[in-house]
Amino acid sequence: MSFPVLTTALDLLRRTADAVPAERLDDRTPCTDWTVAQVLLHAAGDQHGWAAFVAGGELPADDPFNPPSRLDREVPAVVAAAVDAATTAWAKVDPAAAAVRTPLPPVPELAPDLAAAACALDAAIHAWDVAVATGQPSPLTADLAERLTPAAHATVEPLRGFAYAPALPAEPGDDAAATLLRYLGRDPRWTP
Repeated sequence: MSFPVLTTALDLLRRTADAVPAERLDDRTPCTDWTVAQVLLHAAGDQHGWAAFVAGGELPADDPFNPPSRLDREVPAVVAAAVDAATTAWAKVDPAAAAVRTPLPPVPELAPDLAAAACALDAAIHAWDVAVATGQPSPLTADLAERLTPAAHATVEPLRGFAYAPALPAEPGDDAAATLLRYLGRDPRWTP
């Protein structure tokens, strides 16, 4: 795949999902209305949605914004299948194309690098949600956050109130990861 930031974020999402103990799937998360399982199923649905838009595949069967609390299948397997679908779809995207379709109604097209970063933003932030909810180390590094910030600035504002909470004020000592999380309406110090 020609989009390193997306490769990194998808790998983080898969590894974070794989590290969740089955007994932690019902734990609460920074996404206040969703459990760990629901965040992972939402993230999987989002990746299927991105894959459908960028490469013309099928949309996810379930509504990513109304994820079930559990599935008959293992949640990490669902995430792995979504990551595989996204990886396959993005491998078909020409980085030199003028634009790529997105599943974001207010932002229907973006330049390929920015679209890949927006897709990566979704994967990385939900990996962070799940990691902090289940006691894993934060997968969101300052370097990755810096690479995701332009996509956040290009896509988040039209989605506030639907997909993102209001931005939180900056605090002294915030690094790039904390700054990005606050911009997305997440408290970098959130704990279960």
